[in-house]
Amino acid sequence: MNHPQIAKEIRKKILKMMYESKAAHIGSCLSCVDILTVLYFKILKIDPKNPLAENRDRFILSKGHAVASLYAILSKRGFFPEEILDTYCQSGGKLPGHSTLGTVPGIEITTGSLGHGLSVGAGIALAGKRDEKKYRVFVLMSDGECEEGSIWEAALFAHHHKLDNLIGIVDYNKLQAFGRIKDILDLEPLFKKWQSFGWEVKEIDGHNFSEIEKVFSKIPFKKGKPSLVIAHTIKGKGVSFMENKMEWHYYNLNKEQYQQALKELS
Repeated sequence: MNHPQIAKEIRKKILKMMYESKAAHIGSCLSCVDILTVLYFKILKIDPKNPLAENRDRFILSKGHAVASLYAILSKRGFFPEEILDTYCQSGGKLPGHSTLGTVPGIEITTGSLGHGLSVGAGIALAGKRDEKKYRVFVLMSDGECEEGSIWEAALFAHHHKLDNLIGIVDYNKLQAFGRIKDILDLEPLFKKWQSFGWEVKEIDGHNFSEIEKVFSKIPFKKGKPSLVIAHTIKGKGVSFMENKMEWHYYNLNKEQYQQALKELS
């Protein structure tokens, strides 16, 4: 499976969706594409033909504003026809701008109010343990939402209940809505924080496909403990004029920018 090529295709689909809908959050979508690519094409135990299989792995996009990336991945993976992507953020369309349960197969919960995904994921993981199911629960969070107290309540809960079927992922692109993480509410030392909450923690380059695959192939990192992956990423990854630029949390593309971005990805 050619993960870099798939990721390029996904980024092109995201750009098309954003350009045609004039929607925001492009930078947030592009930073997590490589992680999603490896998860959906290598790691997750899922079946597009049976999206509600009882023992499927569950994936929760807690940073629900980046759902265009998840829609593109789900479509590429065969959960629904690609033409549905054209309805993203369109009047009367099927795909809203935040992850919403009941829209297309593969969306596990409604997210977008940041800080809730890990709590829901912990609940699903606990249910799996009690029902003696084999599924795992993966939760992708933004770094900005790690400023929410609910994240740390869920972290305590997951450790207390020994949820080694729960995997948290922090998309650590160092930017949030109004500036840099370190200037708004510094998270460092992030590794030690999660570790002190009882999680087994690994750090990776969130754009290195072999590194992503290697670390997720070792889940759980330690029996009886939840796993946390800090993925160092670049907001706007793949498009030079978007990379590491806060404004692409909000901006949308004009025609010239769209054509330039597609050219870079080609």
